[in-house]
Amino acid sequence: MGAADWSILLVAALAAGWVDAVVGGGGLILIPALFLVAPTLTPQTALATNKLAAVAGTSAAVVTFARRLSMNWRLLVPAGIAAACASSLGAATVSLIDKDVFVPVILVVLVGVALIVTLRPNIGAVTDAPPATARRLVTVVLAAAVVIGFYDGLFGPGTGTFLIITFAALLGTEFVRSAAMAKVLNLGSNLGALIFFASTGNVLWLLGLAMAVANVAGAVVGSRMALTKGSGFVRIVLLVVVLALVVRLGWQQFG
Repeated sequence: MGAADWSILLVAALAAGWVDAVVGGGGLILIPALFLVAPTLTPQTALATNKLAAVAGTSAAVVTFARRLSMNWRLLVPAGIAAACASSLGAATVSLIDKDVFVPVILVVLVGVALIVTLRPNIGAVTDAPPATARRLVTVVLAAAVVIGFYDGLFGPGTGTFLIITFAALLGTEFVRSAAMAKVLNLGSNLGALIFFASTGNVLWLLGLAMAVANVAGAVVGSRMALTKGSGFVRIVLLVVVLALVVRLGWQQFG
């Protein structure tokens, strides 16, 4: 690759880190950029190299959120491990899934997310609602870790977005805290998929590490902006990313 190609990928990794830290969906930017610069890449190699950058970015986002928010590590760490295991399993079963059936299902779910966020303006906002019971909290977080973690290894786009909307809708947490919780689980799912892809020799390490540096920078800026600007800002970015995911997946499936 030439200097222009490297520049495109580093800028894309920076933008992906920012988006991923705020609402998830960084793969929406970085994976198409990889195929733009290197159209002969296999899907496994593109996904694997993206995961290397994403692990670095989500790690930085977790650290940034943890410095400003109290985090339930006794729950989130086991949930992150569960997400890693589920994601590895998802990555291992990629070849067994018929994407022509799978993608339309994801499109329907994304449209549903957009409708929920649009029609329920109070979702993810700071409210006086009582906190979820301990049992409900554990059930929702662990179920999300397994189900959405599996999806991340299997397919990937919008994993952080699905986690955020799950926590906001089912636990009543506001968007900033939902994003912080989502980053811990997303770190686990990214790491699980990366370990599997690395074991199969699909990671472009030099390129991935260079993109990881840019991804970290974007993630730090994005997480700080989410903390500073609050849930209203996250809600707007969430809607934009969901609509972009719908357009991209729709074009990929039907275009």
